[in-house]
Amino acid sequence: MLPPYPLYFEDTHLLVVAKPGGLLTQPNESGEESLQESLKAWLKVRDQKPRGVFLHALHRLDKPASGLVLFAKSSKALQRLNAGERQLIRKKIYRVFVEGDFCLGEGTLTHWLLHKDHRASVVAPHTAGAKLAILHYRILLKEKGYTHLEVELKTGRYHQIRCQLAYIGHPILGDKKYGSTHNLSPPGVIALHHAFLQIEHPV
Repeated sequence: MLPPYPLYFEDTHLLVVAKPGGLLTQPNESGEESLQESLKAWLKVRDQKPRGVFLHALHRLDKPASGLVLFAKSSKALQRLNAGERQLIRKKIYRVFVEGDFCLGEGTLTHWLLHKDHRASVVAPHTAGAKLAILHYRILLKEKGYTHLEVELKTGRYHQIRCQLAYIGHPILGDKKYGSTHNLSPPGVIALHHAFLQIEHPV
């Protein structure tokens, strides 16, 4: 029985699946379809588990973004990854298309971000509630009007990539929330893709 979305890894404890842009990672109050609930329904049928399936997303991709999502299939994996997530997740790399022409081939962005009203903003370092956000970027391709970047997160903050790139004048293509003037198809997706994930297995 084929999975509803591309499956990249699975064992007793973990599952890695590619989420398309425009799909929620986890269910919310909207009642829209989510990657997590679709996978639970698929596993329930495939593995013949009438009492339900244990599955929990260990990190969340924004609805408009696409790419790899890591799930815990066991309580042991969930507990260990939640307890030591920063140590066990070694590397997260994204591919991004942004507006404009970057001047430097690669570099590091360091800002303080404040999360409020479903949006992140760059603020002064000593602002109450602000968190340090660091990412490293490398240019992969330049075209007229946009740049293709590889981005490695050094911290994991709410809307970090979207906010930091927009702050320096290079919003992600299609990201209207952070100032993009480009429209992508289908509507509601942005050119942000989680392409690479390296972790230490929790078990």
